[in-house]
Amino acid sequence: MKPIITIAVVSILGMASAAIAEKPIRKSEMPPAVQKTADEQSAGATVRGYAKDVENGRVEYEVELLVNGHTKDITMDPQGRVTEIEEQVEMASLPVGVREALQKRATSGKIVKVESLTKHGSLVAYEAQVVKDSRHFEVQVGPQGQTLDHEE
Repeated sequence: MKPIITIAVVSILGMASAAIAEKPIRKSEMPPAVQKTADEQSAGATVRGYAKDVENGRVEYEVELLVNGHTKDITMDPQGRVTEIEEQVEMASLPVGVREALQKRATSGKIVKVESLTKHGSLVAYEAQVVKDSRHFEVQVGPQGQTLDHEE
């Protein structure tokens, strides 16, 4: 039983450190190239905020948007290149195999939000936020609903 507890503690500490690393910033605190990309990506959207994060030792910037009533987060490197897009999607709009796989991974939990994850221009996963017994967690599946080798 000890290894499971250790893994859980390490996972919780890892999530906590990731959450601590991201901090809200003003647009003016971002490099000019990142500001330019943020402006381009947010055209026609409502900007909810900007953030700076350190992920795997690399600095990233994020613009959080509201587009036609759904969320869309754009992550950029310091040169202003888009590295990741997380965009809210409706469960009903997903292919049947993806919906079924997400629900299976959520077990008896309630899926409250689903996002597509695009990295470097390619759809790599779908991620669902799940609530079960007052616990919140996320599950991921690949673009066709397949199990992923690693979390995206």
